[in-house]
Amino acid sequence: MKIQERTGAGAGRSAAPAQPAVGDRLPTPPRERKPALAALAVLLILVGALGATMLVLQVGDRIEVVKVTEEIPAGQAVTNSNVTSVLVVEDPEIHYIEWTQLAALKKLKAVSNIPKNVVAVGEMFGEGAKVPEGKAVVGLSLKEGQYPAGIKGGDTVAAYRVGGRGSSSGSDADEDGGSTAGTSSSVIVEQARVESVPEQEGDGSIVSSANLPVTLVVDSDRAAALTQAASNSEVALVLVPGN
Repeated sequence: MKIQERTGAGAGRSAAPAQPAVGDRLPTPPRERKPALAALAVLLILVGALGATMLVLQVGDRIEVVKVTEEIPAGQAVTNSNVTSVLVVEDPEIHYIEWTQLAALKKLKAVSNIPKNVVAVGEMFGEGAKVPEGKAVVGLSLKEGQYPAGIKGGDTVAAYRVGGRGSSSGSDADEDGGSTAGTSSSVIVEQARVESVPEQEGDGSIVSSANLPVTLVVDSDRAAALTQAASNSEVALVLVPGN
């Protein structure tokens, strides 16, 4: 009887091991924290903020200066048509010419040729142009018809002797016993650079009763002949290749 009772008591039990309930999950390990990545992100944010601050500070230190937009030949002055304003970072070691000084700058001359698209500095200007070695500066006063229309500083011209026979007391006798007179039109200077010409107003026309003052840079050995012809109003200028 005892054996049967024990057998009956264990008949309802299963031999399989117990399984967890359907809704239960195994516990997951905690996520690994990466402090290095967090520090890198913070550093990038700080660097970006610092860069933006530097840009703002640089913009605050900018100044408005003069920029050359067209080539300015030696001896020429600044005009409203050959300069503009531009912002640059202020640098005490560079002698920028501020835009507010434009009126005073117009009273000075370029000491040498100034190319376009450069920022003007004080060393580029002075009371007059520097005369290159072997050159001379000659001033002319020309009537209408003795110079090409629209002549301007920086042009290359040839100077001709016109309006006279050009004969001299030292002319040689020809084979028939007569004297050989100089030609009425001869080249005095083959190439000369126009240093300065007054800026013409309006359409560029000049009143016919007024002479046009033109300053030329010529070879030193041609200065005397050009000056002599100019004193007799026997000089005419012609534009030549090289402009």
